[in-house]
Amino acid sequence: MNLIKRNSNLILPSLLDEIFKPDWNGGIQNFNTSIPAVNIKETETGFKLELFAPGLKKEDFNIEIDQRMLSISSEIQTETEENNETYSRKEYTLNSFKRTFNLPETVNFDAIEANYENGILNLRLPKREEALPKPKREIEIA
Repeated sequence: MNLIKRNSNLILPSLLDEIFKPDWNGGIQNFNTSIPAVNIKETETGFKLELFAPGLKKEDFNIEIDQRMLSISSEIQTETEENNETYSRKEYTLNSFKRTFNLPETVNFDAIEANYENGILNLRLPKREEALPKPKREIEIA
């Protein structure tokens, strides 16, 4: 069984993507919802998930498990203020994303580990003991 990714729960993503293009509000972009790339690899003992998110800190991530749903999200709000003799300007920027994955029942949810290194969030999702491959054995004929 493989991990299944969910990018969005939107019914009409193409319409909403068109409405919220950066140039929709006159060329001013004050939010960024780019979704980071993810690599998923299954091994005999578990799954490895790599999320490419350079420029963040480990404190910027929120990782949750609810039922069999793994959610990885980040939301960073920055504020820029510029004061001049003739004008004042203040802008807010919100960078956020959320990736959600359906986990197979074979994953040991209590043993999931995560670390962030060199711009990549790595998650190790080990399989339950009963899901691990059994060693080959010989059966004698009685």
